[in-house]
Amino acid sequence: MRRAHSMDFGAEFVDGGVRFALWAPTAQDVTLVVDGQDHALPAAEHGWRRAVVPGVKAGARYGFRIDGDLVVPDPASRFQPEDVSGPSEVIDPNAFGWTDETWTGRPFEEAVIYETHVGTATPEGTYAGLAGKLEYLRDLGVTAIELLPLADFKGTRNWGYDGVLPYAPDSAYGRPDDLKRLIDRAHALGLMVYIDAVYNHFGPAGNYLHAYAKTFFTERHQTPWGAGINFDGKESGHTVRQYFIQNALYWLEEYHFDGIRFDAVHAILDDSEKHFLAELGETVRQKFPARQIHLMLENEANQAKWLKRDAGGKPKQHDAQWADDLHHCWHVLLTGEDAGYYESFADKPVERLARCLSEGFAYQGEPFRTLDNHPRGEPSAHLPPSAFVTFLQNHDQVGNRALGERLSHLSDPRKLDLARGGFLLAPQIPMLWMGEEWSASTPFLFFVDFAPDEELNKAVREGRRREFKSFAAFADDTSKIPDPTEKKTFDDSKLDWSELERAPHKDVLAETRRLLKIRRDVVVPLAKSGYRGANATLPRPDVVDCTWRFDAGTLRFVANVGDAEFKPDDLSGEVIWTNAPDGRGASLAGWTGVFVTEKNS
Repeated sequence: MRRAHSMDFGAEFVDGGVRFALWAPTAQDVTLVVDGQDHALPAAEHGWRRAVVPGVKAGARYGFRIDGDLVVPDPASRFQPEDVSGPSEVIDPNAFGWTDETWTGRPFEEAVIYETHVGTATPEGTYAGLAGKLEYLRDLGVTAIELLPLADFKGTRNWGYDGVLPYAPDSAYGRPDDLKRLIDRAHALGLMVYIDAVYNHFGPAGNYLHAYAKTFFTERHQTPWGAGINFDGKESGHTVRQYFIQNALYWLEEYHFDGIRFDAVHAILDDSEKHFLAELGETVRQKFPARQIHLMLENEANQAKWLKRDAGGKPKQHDAQWADDLHHCWHVLLTGEDAGYYESFADKPVERLARCLSEGFAYQGEPFRTLDNHPRGEPSAHLPPSAFVTFLQNHDQVGNRALGERLSHLSDPRKLDLARGGFLLAPQIPMLWMGEEWSASTPFLFFVDFAPDEELNKAVREGRRREFKSFAAFADDTSKIPDPTEKKTFDDSKLDWSELERAPHKDVLAETRRLLKIRRDVVVPLAKSGYRGANATLPRPDVVDCTWRFDAGTLRFVANVGDAEFKPDDLSGEVIWTNAPDGRGASLAGWTGVFVTEKNS
């Protein structure tokens, strides 16, 4: 089977050759350069320039000469074999033969997500290396892998959030066909594959849009990265919106990804009558009605409006949001940390945890202390648990720490045992951060590679140290913070897979595998039967008692996050998991809990 996404942008095989198209509304003169040969690129309507060049083969290198000597890559390049400033490569997507023609995805309720960074997940740091771990992930109980952004970035080391060419999977991990082989193999094993996409900014090196499409950006909106992307411009907005919407469709069609996680959508500023996020979600739904595609948001604003369901319970636009609030509650309880945004959860962590478990968001319009008491969030109790992706760790929560510590470095293993059970068996969509399943000892650090631009490397290095200078541990000496520009920082972040065979890691792995089997056998069938609602109480200030109701029955979680023993009332039903000393959950010692189910008659 062959797959190719046809779009207005970039290089595309057509009858008669290859059509090259560039939107360059603010350039005076544009010339197409293919394998060193110049070709006229005539101006067309609304700032477009197009030409069909006969005889061009896959593998040809090309770029666009802008107003003189500057030759830039294609902003819709499918591949950059020589990094972000090199020539683009003509790719024929129809050259790859897929074997997954019957694959249409899996229900979102079945998702157990494994978030991973391709470069540090395996010793090889490649798509092929990750493909070698897929059977392990399937056997663990994972049903979906989520790849950190792949958009081409400057250098060979990056988390992916500095991408500047959204259509070009970075060459540091392999060629486009290597990525397709990874996805094809995952589907053969029953695994979904998601990609993380960044539509709110471009990285600081290798973005040439300002040279020929200044109206791609606007000073009307300001973001943490500077001028906002012009999603709502009168003349440019449609093309800018299509650039990103077509990118989403491209990943879903040409690469057959099963879903996309959209980074920091609160920074996508759009005053249009229909917001970009609404158009994006609706377009994907219309384009792929027969596939189970899952769209996830990272959204600090906790806007439930993007997660609306239709009468049949299906998402109208987006499936779910990353549930940062629930992470923050667990993190405060497990570590005692109360700096930064944790301050807004440290006042009532147990109460807020109960609300997250039963309703999704802890803040649903209440003043948020770390936003100068501005209201944060929207009511979310009407949404099903599958509208929330939950986690105890992710790339941000680990990697944005100065030393990249994982939760297993910061928390008592006994407490972490309860939290692990609590998040993997709750009916929300759980996400593991790579290595979390065995409490990996390796950190995940912040790393970049902007060489030979030493000024930019210096700015990143010094900025990182300024960021943490206010922390007591680094106030007098920031030299302990790893240099993000050194290769050693990247190498230190690679998983050590030999740990799987050693205690205590192998014991944690066994427990994770056991929990995911219980989830598959008990929790998922309940969740798929239809959601009726939930309620949570605090029978004691340090105890959470939450019950979720489904068409097929109920799921109840009682967790004692205090030190004194607690005996749950009316613990009827079947105990599916407990870490209580009595093995039944009838008496919960400190930091123990129990899950019970009861079928509807």
